[in-house]
Order: sequence, then C-alpha cells, then structure tokens
Amino acid sequence: MSIFTGKASELETLVADVEGEIRELVSHDVAEPRRQPANDGEMVASDLSSLLQRVSAHSVQEIDLLIDELKMLRERLQHEGERVVDEIVAYANLSHTAMQSAKTISERLTHWREGSDPPRVQRVTLT
Repeated sequence: MSIFTGKASELETLVADVEGEIRELVSHDVAEPRRQPANDGEMVASDLSSLLQRVSAHSVQEIDLLIDELKMLRERLQHEGERVVDEIVAYANLSHTAMQSAKTISERLTHWREGSDPPRVQRVTLT
C-alpha cells in the first residue's frame, strides 16, 4: 500500500502546485492592473476610446441599415406617387372625353326628337 500512498501524494502535490499557479495568475491580473505611470492618462483614454468603438459598432451598423431602408422606402413612395398622379391625369382626360361625348349625344337626340336637322358633329380626339 505504500506504492499507492506515494503516487497519491505526488498527484496531490501536482494538483496543489497547479491550483497555486492559477491562483497566483488570477490574483496578479485582478490585483495589479497593467498601467504605465508616464502614459496613464493616454492609456485610459485609448482604452476607453477602443471600448466605445467596440460597443457602438453594432448600433451604428443597425442605424446605417435603417437609413438605407428608409431611403429605399422614400424612393418607392415617390415612384408610387408619380404613378398615382399619372393615373389621375388619365382618369381626368377620360372623364372629360366621356362628358363631351355624352353632351354631343344628348344634343343630337334632342334635335332628332324635335325633327330638325342635327348639328354637325365635331370630332373629339382623345388626348
């Protein structure tokens, strides 16, 4: 049993050494931040600047994507507005032509009922 005891104590010593080194590294990094006294202000400003850039990079990308989407929507609305104006102009022309045609037909029917010669028909051109 002394063989097992010796190997167990070696393993325990190895584990204790590794744990001790880990504790030392962690405590060293936490307890002593890396600073250089001469450039302390510049280091903090540089670190803060890089931190802000990393934090805000995603937000800036999202805002840029939203701006691009809004620009595309604005263009689509402008094209749709132009299309609607064209449709309204075409409808107004058609309506005007239909009213002229109805007026001409009404006048011809009135003269036909009275038995007089109908007036000469004017040609209406569609614009």
